Amino acid sequence: MGSIVAFFGRILGWIAGLFWRITWRLSLVVSILIGLGVLYYAMQLPPANSLVDGRARGSVTLLDREGQPFAWRGDQFGGMITADTVSAHLHNAVIATEDRRFYWHPGVDPRGIASAVRINLREGRGPLEGHGGSTITQQAAELICLGRPFDPAEWEDERDYERSCRRTTIWGKIQEAVFAMAMEARYSKAEILTIYMNRVYLGAGTRGFEAASQRYFGKSAAEVTPAEAAMLAGLLKAPSALAPTSNLQRSQDRASLVVGLMEEQGYLSASAAAEARANPAQLSRAAREQAGGYFADWVMDTGPEFFTRGTTEDVIIRTTFDRRIQSAAEAAMIEVFENQVREGSAAQAAIVVMSADGAVRGMVGGRDIRVSGAFNRATQALRQTGSAFKPFVYAAALDLGRSPNDLVEDVPLTITIPGSGDWTPQNYDREFKGWVTLTQAMAESRNVPAVRLAQEVGLGNVRTVAAMFGIESDLAAGPALALGASESTLVEMTGAFAGILNGGSSVTPYGLVELRLLGDDAPLMGAGGGIGERVIREEAARQLTWMMHRVVEDGTGQRARIEGWEFAGKSGTTSAARDAWFIGFSADYVVGVWMGYDDNTPLNGVTGGGLPAEIWRQTMERVIAGLPPTPLPMDVPIPGSGDAIATASNVELGQPLSDAALDAALESAFGPSPTRSEETPAQADRDTIQSVLDNILGGGGN
Repeated sequence: MGSIVAFFGRILGWIAGLFWRITWRLSLVVSILIGLGVLYYAMQLPPANSLVDGRARGSVTLLDREGQPFAWRGDQFGGMITADTVSAHLHNAVIATEDRRFYWHPGVDPRGIASAVRINLREGRGPLEGHGGSTITQQAAELICLGRPFDPAEWEDERDYERSCRRTTIWGKIQEAVFAMAMEARYSKAEILTIYMNRVYLGAGTRGFEAASQRYFGKSAAEVTPAEAAMLAGLLKAPSALAPTSNLQRSQDRASLVVGLMEEQGYLSASAAAEARANPAQLSRAAREQAGGYFADWVMDTGPEFFTRGTTEDVIIRTTFDRRIQSAAEAAMIEVFENQVREGSAAQAAIVVMSADGAVRGMVGGRDIRVSGAFNRATQALRQTGSAFKPFVYAAALDLGRSPNDLVEDVPLTITIPGSGDWTPQNYDREFKGWVTLTQAMAESRNVPAVRLAQEVGLGNVRTVAAMFGIESDLAAGPALALGASESTLVEMTGAFAGILNGGSSVTPYGLVELRLLGDDAPLMGAGGGIGERVIREEAARQLTWMMHRVVEDGTGQRARIEGWEFAGKSGTTSAARDAWFIGFSADYVVGVWMGYDDNTPLNGVTGGGLPAEIWRQTMERVIAGLPPTPLPMDVPIPGSGDAIATASNVELGQPLSDAALDAALESAFGPSPTRSEETPAQADRDTIQSVLDNILGGGGN
């Protein structure tokens, strides 16, 4: 029996010895291979400071008209920081959150890996799915993609490059572990932490803790408080989802957990931790407002691509953006849609505010005002302009010598259009008023007079005036041109109205004032817009401004009135009410408003003189708040016989003119007889007017 036991004992001993001999030899081979791998990688690693900024593209920082940042695009890098120069709170928060044994392991942490595998298996995932157990050194190795630089020919973009570097295959994790140990052999712990803290992505386009601290808090990473440090470190788990600009409460909740880790590991006292929880980090004003997303996107789209969308440099762009005016437009949009638009409506609106020289001060491209990269209805939506186009018809007529008091017929009209047949335009109210002045026709937005006037001055002249004022889209060739059958964008139309305000010269709307590279004082380019060539005579522009002033005072734009202020404007509503516009100006600002559905669904009961004029008024109320009223640059026409004829025509359309009607017409045009000026017509002129009116009205024609 004993011999049998001894026999099997010898067999087991031989097996154990064989296993040991194989194991230690295999371990030796593996160790040698790992050592060679570590040596190979370590010899190829460059100096640590050359790895802190690995961006494939640059950044753009946009400054408002006061020189303060308000928007960021591209990959922001705030400049190199080191493990020694950042706030001690931030240093400790990163260690406590990501790798508490960072200063004791050789690049990999077997305890951390085992713990991560155990958690993954317990939660029903694969051993490498979910928690990775990676050390800060391993994460830094991933961030530099194990030493492989970004190659545009191999990867579609930087995100694809980074995803390929994070693939969690077993072989990939082995390579990562070897590379991490090489980094430990080549660099100090402080250098590894410096690489990590500069290259890690932290949401909202920020790379590195300095950029993130500047983006979210408006301060350096060297100055952050424990609460701010905890929020920044908390972003490492899911930077896009946890970014405070996306969801501040969620970011604060995550920061509270980080504060707990810092307290547990002795980095914060109980009182300091309680203070951090009671006063969580808050966003800076610029980050909180997230103002001007549509404006920033527009500037990026209109600037040179190699310095904006495709820049590899860090670019600073000074703009025309005005935070106060932007807030005014946003508040007006919110106010009207919350209180005057039915709940659940999918209607959209856009607002543009600019100065008379085309400098855009504020822009809202849709109801969702906190966006970036969204469809901008102020600059990208081509929509029919409706009656908002009519000022260009009257501009052409006035420039050719017509007067605001001149007459135009408002009677049924049929035009034969070659290839299309007869076309009979209708007025909005389905009524006709006979002879009307140009001013009345504009104020009441009468269609037939606008078509007649466009035919009289020439459709080609109207197209030329509109194009020179900045309407760049294809303009209709037929008489429907006068009624806004053509399409345009809100920023184009607002710019064209700015040309009327500035005395008749074209403007190119612009937002970019100056572009320079970060660190350079000399700008690479200046403003790309402003006042251009003259389109109509200044006298004609001032007369047109008067006519548009009457639109607000007496006509379709009365909802835009503000007591004590002079405004000029024009409403516009397209066929089937698919688009509604109101564009107008004070002496200092032009405001354009468009409203409609993205899918061209007709608006229900909305005209340009309704909700768009209301949005316009509420915007302008906030823009001019605290400013003294400024008179419009307009010429008030001297009353003349045209006013009398038009008034009489309206009073007694189609009937023989009575003396009372004539007296009323003359009084309307020239004032009460005791106070009439020298321009009051003599009896001979009165007889002439009587004769003209009798011919027009007494003969039964209209």
